[in-house]
Amino acid sequence: MRRFLFVFLFFCTTIRVLFAQETYRVPVSEQHEQMQVGQFQPTWESLKTHETPEWFRDAKFGIWAHWGPQCVEGSGDWMARSLYMEGSREYKYHVEHYGHPSEVGFKDILPLFKAERWDPDKLVERYKRCGAQYFFVLGNHHDNYDLWDSKYQPWNSANIGPQKDILDGWAKAAKKHGLPLGISFHADHSWIWYEPAQRYDLEGPKAGIYYDGNLTKEDGKGTWWDGLDPQMLYQQNHPMSKGSWDNGSIHGQWDWSHGACPPSQEFVTNFYDRTLDAINRYNPDLVYFDVTVLPFYPLSDAGLRIAAHLYNKNPRSVVFGKILNEEQRKAITWDVERGAPNEILPEPWQTCNCIGGWHYNSSIYENGRYKSAATVIRQLVDIVSKNGNLLLSIPLRADGTYDEKESAILDDLEEWMTVNGESIFGTRPWVRFGEGPVAEKDININNQGFNDGQFANMDYRDIRFNQTKKHLYVTAMSWPEDGKLVIKSLAKGSKDFKKHISSAYLLGYGKIKARQTSEGLEVQLPAPCNKVAPVLRINK
Repeated sequence: MRRFLFVFLFFCTTIRVLFAQETYRVPVSEQHEQMQVGQFQPTWESLKTHETPEWFRDAKFGIWAHWGPQCVEGSGDWMARSLYMEGSREYKYHVEHYGHPSEVGFKDILPLFKAERWDPDKLVERYKRCGAQYFFVLGNHHDNYDLWDSKYQPWNSANIGPQKDILDGWAKAAKKHGLPLGISFHADHSWIWYEPAQRYDLEGPKAGIYYDGNLTKEDGKGTWWDGLDPQMLYQQNHPMSKGSWDNGSIHGQWDWSHGACPPSQEFVTNFYDRTLDAINRYNPDLVYFDVTVLPFYPLSDAGLRIAAHLYNKNPRSVVFGKILNEEQRKAITWDVERGAPNEILPEPWQTCNCIGGWHYNSSIYENGRYKSAATVIRQLVDIVSKNGNLLLSIPLRADGTYDEKESAILDDLEEWMTVNGESIFGTRPWVRFGEGPVAEKDININNQGFNDGQFANMDYRDIRFNQTKKHLYVTAMSWPEDGKLVIKSLAKGSKDFKKHISSAYLLGYGKIKARQTSEGLEVQLPAPCNKVAPVLRINK
């Protein structure tokens, strides 16, 4: 009987283990790069035991050099895809200035990415002066070009274009200036992202002539790319996804559903190998994936293995993913693109945003459409009040420099942050994030974000709170014209702040009188002492 009971219990345990393990359609191969073994396993249950480090919660603000060869033409983000879309703005510009995509494709733009004026030390030093507490760089984008001396991708910055290991330069600069390093990896989607490169013109003199997305190594004899295989870049040796000629279909297939052509094990493993190669070489503290959840999830275990590898290698690290459920947010950190929730979240999170386009866009520069420093600061204050961080991209031109309009924005950021940074760094949310018209709105998130327009018109009535152990910080999103500010949440008898308030300290100015009434805490502000927003510090 005992023997039967032992066998039965062993059988039940085995079944539980088998059912607890997820099975994957495209499991990653570890023939070349192996996941570091340690405390964390490539499962959600194991990764949930990793806690977001306090240094990241204190940091609040990072700057991102979202920069690569797609900046060459100055036509903006996703241009390496859009140049293959007949009739698009990017296609027309490319044809006019570089050639038809059947003859001159994105591969031929890569040698034009020179980075000839790039000075990583000077740039990182500048970003730190603006208040950046961590620094992010692009490892690769959907264009599938690696910005380092990649072991597994010959289409890289050391071989083609700058003839430099870009990640190495950035990593050394970040270390010199004491900033944690982040690397973003986006190339896992090049499989479907580059599918327009398989197309051809439907109209005009080159109708029916295929673009260069189907070229192979054998086609390169006698060309500048002789010996290189374009399929290592474009990855189009596969059927097109369902509805691929519909330029918008990719957005519904981002999670590898709705007819997306499934990636091969070779492609998945190549991305895995490249990512581990970069992590092992440059030792980032943060890794960002521009994906639904994690790379190739739920088709593959590649993303879970990368996260476990990083956590085991660097327990103080952070991994970001998008469109996460509440349980997944306990395992990796939720990133919201160009937007924010309108509530305090229990887990730390991050907004990634940009003052212009993700890749340098000359039309944004020419038409004066950059976000102002004031807009950035107000969004930062709002995000921090809700337990979040802001990662801000400052687009660089292909030569590695920012333009004079961006320089002015950086100057304004530095001016405000130098005086008011204490109200941002090292703080935590108060019992409520804020009050005012925007705080009271029902603001939803569109998939991965994209709702920042609803936070664009905050004024002095929109007030945000955060705190340290000693102080409550109160920020109004602009200066009232008459100088009178009423903070309803700090009214006399408030259950959330029971200490009597008779004065406050205006950062950049000094002590000012305050009066609590049943309507709120009333203060009369002096003339504006900064260009953006007044910050009050109140003793707790």
